[in-house]
Amino acid sequence: MKYAQLPCETKSRPLPFYLAMEEYLAGLPCDDELFFMWQVAPTVIFGRNQRIESEVDVDYCKSHGIQFFRRKSGGGCVYADGDNIMFSSIMPRSGDVSTMFSRYTQMVVDMLASLGFDACASGRNDVLVGGRKVSGNAVYMLPDKCIIHGTMLFDTNLQHMINAISPSGAKLDARGISSVKSRITTLRSNNPELDISEFKKYARHAFCGDEVFALTPSDVVGIYHRSLEYYRPSWIYGDSVSDTHSHIRRIEGVGEFRVCVSTRLDCIDNVSISGDYFPLADVDRLLLRPLRGCRYNPEAVAGRLAELATDTSAVIMSLTPEAFVSLLFEWTGATTDRNVMRNLASVGF
Repeated sequence: MKYAQLPCETKSRPLPFYLAMEEYLAGLPCDDELFFMWQVAPTVIFGRNQRIESEVDVDYCKSHGIQFFRRKSGGGCVYADGDNIMFSSIMPRSGDVSTMFSRYTQMVVDMLASLGFDACASGRNDVLVGGRKVSGNAVYMLPDKCIIHGTMLFDTNLQHMINAISPSGAKLDARGISSVKSRITTLRSNNPELDISEFKKYARHAFCGDEVFALTPSDVVGIYHRSLEYYRPSWIYGDSVSDTHSHIRRIEGVGEFRVCVSTRLDCIDNVSISGDYFPLADVDRLLLRPLRGCRYNPEAVAGRLAELATDTSAVIMSLTPEAFVSLLFEWTGATTDRNVMRNLASVGF
């Protein structure tokens, strides 16, 4: 793994620059695994499939000078500031996505453990220290590259973090907690003597040794132009559909889903799924758009899904066809109709 180094490492840049830098590096004709760290002014970053009004306290952010941007990876909403170090890794796409994700989080765990922290991986994407979250990670798949990025809570303004992010009641209930603060920790609170600059040097050497992938001023210009799309209001705020049928479901090991289905004459007119799940392919094109015109009942939806013969777990990480159908209707998953199951089984699901 090589460290992707900018010509001027000390210059402060807005968050879209670093998201664009990941994509820029992924687009280079290079088979090296690349890694870099970055820090930003107070910013909220929410996932590709999340609704800003459900995840971000926009009024609080605006009144406290906190920026907010949507990223292209799935996963949940995070807060970053100058004491929260962001990690980015770009690697050639190979093998199973879950395996690549687990390999990366284990690298982070091993690095922290070598510094004496009681670190372990947890769930889909978290790294814990002393049983509390210190790092959350997300994945963004490109045709031949995999971008994995995440937080490293060295220290942070907890008041801003708690007030800027609005986790849903479903997520909090699922984890049995009453606040953001009750489940996170920082490296500084576990080791007050650790200096942030020294920690960054240590992490860089642990991952990359002395290997460097040097970027040029012309690369910086290219990254800047690529970053402009992240500022578009249509990208930040997204689109929504009428909430004729709307509910929130959380599937353990997959994520939280806010499902909105608009119908006309008992047929599906449009489907919107937002949440902190991890998309591995185009969810709208492969799963949602093909449901338009389908009768809005479980058996009809299962039949349409069977006709598509689409592997749902290849579109949304770890999502089974049965679970996908249940998302569109407020099922618990325990009372799935036999005809629905038969339709799914007919194409080998």
